[in-house]
Amino acid sequence: MTSPSPAGLLAELHKAASALAAAMDRIPDGGERAPSTLPGWSRGHLLAHIAGICSALARQVEYGRRGETVELYDGGVDGRNRAIELAAGHSLQEHRDDVAAAMQRALTGFDALSGDEWQTRIAFRDGVIFDAGLALWRELVIHTADLDTGTGPETWNKEFCSHLFDFLAARVPADKRLVLQPVALPPLALGAGGSTVVVSGMVTDIAAWLAGRTPSLDSLRATAAGDSTDLPSLLPWPSAMPDPK
Repeated sequence: MTSPSPAGLLAELHKAASALAAAMDRIPDGGERAPSTLPGWSRGHLLAHIAGICSALARQVEYGRRGETVELYDGGVDGRNRAIELAAGHSLQEHRDDVAAAMQRALTGFDALSGDEWQTRIAFRDGVIFDAGLALWRELVIHTADLDTGTGPETWNKEFCSHLFDFLAARVPADKRLVLQPVALPPLALGAGGSTVVVSGMVTDIAAWLAGRTPSLDSLRATAAGDSTDLPSLLPWPSAMPDPK
């Protein structure tokens, strides 16, 4: 598994932002009050979160380029949650405007980076700006599917699925070794436990399952020692702070 180059990541970020904008355009009037695919969250909650995380990652870049570090969210986890609840009831047009402005702020920040600046240290995950770019890619692509506007994980490209396999390997329990067998692609092992489970299917379905989303092509099959078995339970999403989303 390899990460994209900075130029490749920039291209993916712009494609993901365009796909999210198109998904928002498909939400009908009043549809912001309908449920998203995330338990307990309306589309309004999700759109408020998307605007918030885009702004949060944008300021990681902005502060990092000045040689400063700042926490991801102003006010930490509590500040994040308050902001989502306060904005969740906005009108659909307000949500569209907020998300568009936050995405543009983030894209502008990443577009301005020179080669070396991608490795600038930031507070987010105690990493570098490139990590923030990968996080924005995940947030835009996965939450576009979570909006439930007609496009789901089946639209995720091979490069994004490969990135998720790498990032989400941390979800494999210590006693498990997962052998992923995506259709028409080489197998991949995650984890080093003594109990091996083979998970086969379309690459997007495997990636969706690892990401805690419902696979959209119904292709997943799990076997252990040649016999059918249930898909194993996974550990929580890797995160620098508690966040069920």
